[in-house]
Amino acid sequence: MSWLKKYGAGKGAWAGVVHATNSTGYESSLVTGASEGIGREFALQLAQKGFNVLVSARNASALATLLAEIGRFPQYDCVGFVNITHGKAEMKSPRDNKVQAKAVTMDFSKVDDAAQWKRFEAELEGLDIGVLVNNVGKSYTYPMDFADAPVQDMEDILAINVTATTRVTKLILPGMVQRKRGLIVSLGSFSGVSIASPMLATYAGSKSYLASFSACLAEEVKSKGIDVETLNTYFVVSNMSKIRRASAFIPTPKAYVKTALSKARWPSVRCVVDRPPARHYSILEPRPAGLGHVRDADMGCPQNAIGWNAAYIYYTHELHRDIQRRALRKLEREAKKQ
Repeated sequence: MSWLKKYGAGKGAWAGVVHATNSTGYESSLVTGASEGIGREFALQLAQKGFNVLVSARNASALATLLAEIGRFPQYDCVGFVNITHGKAEMKSPRDNKVQAKAVTMDFSKVDDAAQWKRFEAELEGLDIGVLVNNVGKSYTYPMDFADAPVQDMEDILAINVTATTRVTKLILPGMVQRKRGLIVSLGSFSGVSIASPMLATYAGSKSYLASFSACLAEEVKSKGIDVETLNTYFVVSNMSKIRRASAFIPTPKAYVKTALSKARWPSVRCVVDRPPARHYSILEPRPAGLGHVRDADMGCPQNAIGWNAAYIYYTHELHRDIQRRALRKLEREAKKQ
């Protein structure tokens, strides 16, 4: 945990506090999209490392379960008693503990819901966020051609992956600048910075935005003691990837987050990359301190090799076609049961 103290780990708890507006000012972490998968693991592992954790997602019940699990950590004796009321999950009768957790429900696709965002901002008041994990994201239900994709899916992907993530970062960054320290980790995608990903056009485009945005931001705030990193994720076992079993190249969320957090301490790194054939799921891209760009993943061979790009794009296209076929067959089977 020692290197995470740079961002405020282990500095205290929300002693006797239910609402963030009454916070005593101890540094905390914010994880968006924390109801399952990678986001959930970030919340659990940051709590284990001594951070207070504010989690946010659409599923209030899942957030309540997460808070209860954090509350059972014996090494920190966190508060995990929750009461879901008025659209948010609150701690109930908190004790004087080192680490505590709270939750606020948010539908990040509703970027025009002023009341929801006002409530979210109110929960942030008084909190010193030392670590922000921009995990919330959306992709297609299954890969499909852009011409066939529902308009609502396209708009939700852009709202969540681009607008909401940018807005959350904007809310948190000024406090980090004032305190002259902080870590911003955003969940990018291999599809957004490397080779084209046919049948995921809008999703890949949104992740390209996130990579460029993070790179620019990293350069802007490097002199202010703030580290900005992008996790350019390949496949991870999750509901989004539709992959249920881990393999040599596909980690579980727990293994993925453990590796990502272990790499975040390197000051000369602005991008943590997860891609095959990485044995430990995350590969650092060292560069001179403060250089914030995201370069193409090399995968052990130059991407400009003759035919390599075309071959990999073809492979990706066929992979997505196969995922689509399996998804459609599953939908057909479920329809016949009704």
